[in-house]
Amino acid sequence: MVALPIKPVPFFENKNRAFWQLQFAGWTGAFVLRSASAIAGRQEWDFLIITLIEMVSGFSISLILAVIYRHLMQLRPILLWTGAVLALVVAVTVLTAIDAWVITLYRPESTTGFAQLFVGILIYPLTLLGAWSGLYFAINFFLKIEQQADRLLRLEAQAANAQLAMLRYQLNPHFLFNTLNSISTLVLLKQTDPANAMLTRLSAFLRHTLVAQPSAKHTVAQEVETLKLYLEIERMRFEERLRTSFRVSHEAADGLIPSLLLQPLVENAIKYAVSAQEEGARISIDAQRRGDRLRIEVSDTGPGPAAAGPLTAAELGHRARTSTGVGLVNIRNRLEQGYGEDHSFAIGRSEEGGFAVTIELPFETAPREPAPARPVAAQPA
Repeated sequence: MVALPIKPVPFFENKNRAFWQLQFAGWTGAFVLRSASAIAGRQEWDFLIITLIEMVSGFSISLILAVIYRHLMQLRPILLWTGAVLALVVAVTVLTAIDAWVITLYRPESTTGFAQLFVGILIYPLTLLGAWSGLYFAINFFLKIEQQADRLLRLEAQAANAQLAMLRYQLNPHFLFNTLNSISTLVLLKQTDPANAMLTRLSAFLRHTLVAQPSAKHTVAQEVETLKLYLEIERMRFEERLRTSFRVSHEAADGLIPSLLLQPLVENAIKYAVSAQEEGARISIDAQRRGDRLRIEVSDTGPGPAAAGPLTAAELGHRARTSTGVGLVNIRNRLEQGYGEDHSFAIGRSEEGGFAVTIELPFETAPREPAPARPVAAQPA
């Protein structure tokens, strides 16, 4: 598809330019309609001069009204509408007086007095300036509502990003304490190589978690690589007790998910499955694409829920209360912030009897950059 060479610009993006465009278009249209009506009524052609004077006068008076209305709109409603009505009455009176005076000059032989002529033609200036005033206030109030709506959307977006940042930056202090304590123990035992390896992995993991934007999305493959850094750190603590299994399909690997979405789930599994059992446990991460949905399951072979089926509110509350740092409730809040109702978050028993968390999200992929154009080879003469 060929991109349009001209980018559409909102009409009221430049309010000053839009005002003058509407001003000229409106009064020109009024002049054309009034002239057509006069010609249809078999008026003399020189009557168009009177119409032109009327429109030029109305144009000039409307500019003064615009300045008055602009200042009045900063006042309280009672003062705004009272001042607007008074300004409109004065403007209509002035324009009607100008029209009546021009007509008396145009028809000096007429027996109609100035007062009678003033009353007779009052409807035209009242209609013109009344309609102009109504449109002026309508457009300005519409723009003010649009500005307030845009401001509200920006504030909501900022609040959502702030909440995402808060949820995203809540690294588990228990994990950091255990890791640093393990490094300290290895240093005291003069096992510098394992200590240096653990410190290097911790640095790589923290670099990823602190550099990534809170609202950023990474592919499942990238999250798995980050998760492996975390698991390598934990494996140095638990050794053979921590066993892992990854089943990520080729299509699911390209799917986008919020950054560090899986790490808290694995952290929960380590705390409640690996640490809780002498023989440890196996943690499995399964990611599959199902149509336009991405399904991710993190399960373990730990004790699991007290009963089969979905986790009860009491069990979920217990895990949320006893979890230090980012827990299941935190992940649920992140999903609600990022996807609204277009996601599912299920907790229950895994096929192997342990604990399982299943997440379904809309399948999204990163936009692919267009391939650079290949140079055309020169054709031989």
